[in-house]
Amino acid sequence: MQEKKGEDLQRILNKRSEVGLDEVGRGAVFGPVFSAVVVLNQKNKSILKQLGVNDSKKLTAKKRNFLLPKILFFASDYGIGQSSAQEIDKLGIRTATEISMIRALKKLKDQPSELLIDGPLLLRPWKGTQKNIISGDSKFTSIASASIIAKVFRDNLMERLEKKYSGYSIFKNKGYGTSEHFSIIKEKGITNLHRKSFLKKSHLI
Repeated sequence: MQEKKGEDLQRILNKRSEVGLDEVGRGAVFGPVFSAVVVLNQKNKSILKQLGVNDSKKLTAKKRNFLLPKILFFASDYGIGQSSAQEIDKLGIRTATEISMIRALKKLKDQPSELLIDGPLLLRPWKGTQKNIISGDSKFTSIASASIIAKVFRDNLMERLEKKYSGYSIFKNKGYGTSEHFSIIKEKGITNLHRKSFLKKSHLI
């Protein structure tokens, strides 16, 4: 009886919370894709919105770094996952992105009753209720918070990798296929963290 009450309470708590999921780095040619999931109750969702939480792409790096500790503090729960460049090449970007999302979700203490996902694509391995929202990171604070977490953690990794892969301007391009990045690849060749499947499409390998 006590267990059933606990389950009922959890369902009620989930209904009062918003759970958003987003990815970062899907279109990069170097490094992993990152995903993050954030659980927010109504009160803290409002606080974060007032602090300026929005789609990470619309914020400066300074603003994202300011907001990150605020999000981690006010979130009821959160999780981060990633898929490597090797997984992307082997499985394809959609499947690898889904794996990174599932890895993030597995870090939550409780499975959410409903998941809000940025973009039009279903998370196929997820068996629970999910809603896809185009431009969701501009419409839901939980998705925007997830986008900021994923962006800051991935950017920080790119900055650390700059030391190991010097000469590729990873600190500057964050692994994306800028014209400068492509020129460097033509000159220096690819590394073990470049996505070969992406570069083949660009006729760089």
